Amino acid sequence: MYYLTQPHDIHTAIATWRTAPILWLDTEIADWQTRNPRLSLIQVLTNPNDRTGTESFILDVLNRPDLAQHFIQTLMLDPAIEKVFHNASFDLRYLGKDQATNVTCTLKLARRLGGKAQLGTSNLKLKTLAAELCQFTDVDAEAQSSDWGRRDLSPSQLHYAAMDVVYLAAVHRSLLQILKPMRPNAPLSPTKVRTAFECPRLFYLGHQHGLKTLFVPPDSISGVGKPFHHLADRLVDCLRQDDAIAALFTADSAALDTATIATQIQQRFYAQQFFPYLQTIQQQNPSQATALLNIWQGLRGLIGKFAELLVTNRQHYTPSQVISATFPNDDRRLEKTFTLPNGSTQKVAGEYDCLVFNAATQRLCVVELKTYAPIDPTAQLAQVALYSDLLHERHQTPIDAAVYCVLPTFQAFDYAWEQLQTTVHQLIPHRLQQMQQWLTWEVTQPNPPPQTAQPEHLCPICPQQTRCQTEFGVNPVTEPVIPEPQVIPEPTPAVDRMGEELVETFAAFNLGTTYEGAVVGPAFVRIKLKPQLGVKVSAMMKLSDELRVHLGLASPPMIAPQAGYVSVDLPRPDRQTAHFDRYIQTQSSIPDAPMTIAIGVDLDGQLCEADLSDPNTCHFLVGGTTGSGKSEFLRAMLLSLLVRHPVERLQIVLVDPKRVTFPEFEHMPWLLAPIVKDSESAIDIMEQLVDWGLNKSAISGMIKSSC
Repeated sequence: MYYLTQPHDIHTAIATWRTAPILWLDTEIADWQTRNPRLSLIQVLTNPNDRTGTESFILDVLNRPDLAQHFIQTLMLDPAIEKVFHNASFDLRYLGKDQATNVTCTLKLARRLGGKAQLGTSNLKLKTLAAELCQFTDVDAEAQSSDWGRRDLSPSQLHYAAMDVVYLAAVHRSLLQILKPMRPNAPLSPTKVRTAFECPRLFYLGHQHGLKTLFVPPDSISGVGKPFHHLADRLVDCLRQDDAIAALFTADSAALDTATIATQIQQRFYAQQFFPYLQTIQQQNPSQATALLNIWQGLRGLIGKFAELLVTNRQHYTPSQVISATFPNDDRRLEKTFTLPNGSTQKVAGEYDCLVFNAATQRLCVVELKTYAPIDPTAQLAQVALYSDLLHERHQTPIDAAVYCVLPTFQAFDYAWEQLQTTVHQLIPHRLQQMQQWLTWEVTQPNPPPQTAQPEHLCPICPQQTRCQTEFGVNPVTEPVIPEPQVIPEPTPAVDRMGEELVETFAAFNLGTTYEGAVVGPAFVRIKLKPQLGVKVSAMMKLSDELRVHLGLASPPMIAPQAGYVSVDLPRPDRQTAHFDRYIQTQSSIPDAPMTIAIGVDLDGQLCEADLSDPNTCHFLVGGTTGSGKSEFLRAMLLSLLVRHPVERLQIVLVDPKRVTFPEFEHMPWLLAPIVKDSESAIDIMEQLVDWGLNKSAISGMIKSSC
């Protein structure tokens, strides 16, 4: 082991670890049982193959807060370094707290794998896992309670400290090996499916490493989710069991007032449940009092919704029946095995929040409770659609669903069974198959799970920003729709020379201009020129042929007036390829999603799209010289439809008289008929489409390739 006591040696060691991809860490605390615990040792291991402690580092930082702070600033806050602890919540009290990034907790990982029952160990303590899971012998668990505030430390204490990180590395690697074969076949929850719709990469990190995966809007109140759900369960129990609440419905149904009923339920629940809970939390953690008041606001909205439903159901049930009928007592744990498009299977299992019965529709409704307003409605719909389908599997009856967002204001999103089933049949099996594929990815392999389709909305609030950067090699906050190499962010000296050359050329024709900078796109450069006073823009536009000759261009440049300048578009010397898969990821859209097609990439590196369902862009006439990109445009347009819409919702007819535009799509399942390759057959298929459209009310899609 390396026992370092001198500041210079500790600083040197810390500097060498700045490039380490992963560190296994532990701490020893002096006076831990008192009100003034002190950080005594920081143990570090970089070689997980060490089983003797010879390569363990022990940093003596007792009463040296400057050394501990240097360790924190240099390593704990660095998102590129993964820090592994066994009980991270304890060690982080002394090593950075909430500021620490890219932290892995093996205790949480062990719990996620099923705990001691599934692992076959006596408990989940580090020494126990080392002995029973990793077959270490002579594991010393006694030195932990020794006096870590004394100096000098005994040899047994130093050996104990050195072996802690050895045990940790071995346990960490063993847990990952256990997790690895479970990845493709482990049950997936509706919550994980929701996350996969929001961001495949966050789903991967959550499933593989047990990390948080909740996208919470920035204006949301943190730390209220668990206590709110706990109190919501108490609320339902209170409604079922409190005779005083049942007595509120003894009056005639026509005489019941929803607002009055809600107020009386609030008063009863506050006195019997919420206020005692509030007092307990204030005694344990006074800082949570404000958060609990926000929770009460959310509960009031939920009580109002429940009161409204109870008053409605009272028209169909007696006073003694209405509450039990409205809140059926059902097993909240659900599961179902789905058959996927490739023939494989995937079990989905989860636990819903609440189940109610609506007597007006004569349907059960599964309710998802949220303490924030979800950003992605598609992901939200997928989650509740799964709960609905899983409940239908049990009850064999249509199940509606609802999402109640209780904060900052109460909002209810209702979904009918018919809409939910469309989502389940058309989106869920394909997404489950993708999720299986994503979970087989390893860090050393290419083609990781794709990033979110909403980086501008979700990446800034992602709970795993730094871990995503480490795992996938990108920054989720700043990663654009296309990678950085696709677009030069600022003009280079070569581009500036192009601008100055343009100024000189216009000056030769007595047209004074000033170079105002440039924008660089994948294929061309837009030079910005400011005409001097008295110079007409029309005169500049007439010189396109002269510019072609003087600048040696293959075709005349495009010159156009813009707001505050005149743009001159010139071919980029190092033309870049705009790769399709960098801009568009495979995903299934919701049934009523716009039928968008890819047009190209703008100067800002953003994907330009058009909506075929929009009357203004439902037709395209594509023209150009040979080699100008007509066929590539049509193929990209077609592919952008295929990757977003399943066969069940999209049927395509292709007319390709030249027989060279669509050879790759000859056998695709989206074809309504074989590719038409002659004029007579084209007329016939058009007539059939007209007849079919009249019968079906709509034609899902049609693309025509012209000569």
